[in-house]
Amino acid sequence: TGHSPQVKAFVTQDIPFYHNLEMKHLPGADPELVLLSLRYEELERIPLSDMTREEINQLVQELGFYRKETPDAPVPEEFQFAPAKSLPILPPPQAPTSDGKTPPKHDKEEHPDL
Repeated sequence: TGHSPQVKAFVTQDIPFYHNLEMKHLPGADPELVLLSLRYEELERIPLSDMTREEINQLVQELGFYRKETPDAPVPEEFQFAPAKSLPILPPPQAPTSDGKTPPKHDKEEHPDL
């Protein structure tokens, strides 16, 4: 399987400009953009094989990745954790309510592993 020259150009020429953007390239596999959370949990994989270089650039910018002027340019403070910068900061789960009691858990009703 031949890789799209568009994707290859993006990987070799554009990725160095993006802060926190990494491509994992497995030999023989289609190139995929793997989005990770701040805790390095995989959020989603986006196959790039059918996209043009321009489309990929547009996609990563829509996802919130910061494109630097040059690969060595400093990254502004607010983009240090981009693209995760737009995630709302949620209170920790099971935070005590004002009366000091923790909300009841509904473990049996939830199926997080489905």
